[in-house]
Amino acid sequence: MSNQNSSSQIVIPSSVLDQIKQLALAETPLECCGFLVGEFGSDVAQEFHPCRNIAQSKIIYTVDPRDHLRIELDAEARGLAIIGVVHSHTHTEPYPSATDVAQAPDPGWHYVIIGLKDAEPKTRSYRIIDSQISESQVITA
Repeated sequence: MSNQNSSSQIVIPSSVLDQIKQLALAETPLECCGFLVGEFGSDVAQEFHPCRNIAQSKIIYTVDPRDHLRIELDAEARGLAIIGVVHSHTHTEPYPSATDVAQAPDPGWHYVIIGLKDAEPKTRSYRIIDSQISESQVITA
């Protein structure tokens, strides 16, 4: 595994992080999901867009393809892009599962997981490239 991602980070404004936490708690016991939008190739999340988890599951998430398309087209129309995907782990640590790794569609995305196992939600972010997981620092602005 190379060191190129060792300094990887994502900046998530506290207002955006609050939206993510609220959705995760509201959707419990099911996993929640959504997209982070920002400038193409950026490590700064400007917006969070909740999506429907069509898997309706406590252990996996599947973003509604209609939500994905709508958010992608809206972002592109404003000169922005999807830069990451968020989902919750309702009863495990916020670390990518084998399913998360297998389903990671874009090596440029940030994979943000909010863990609800403990009283205080924990947010962690990763890059998943060729099934290799590297953790990124989450910076709240």
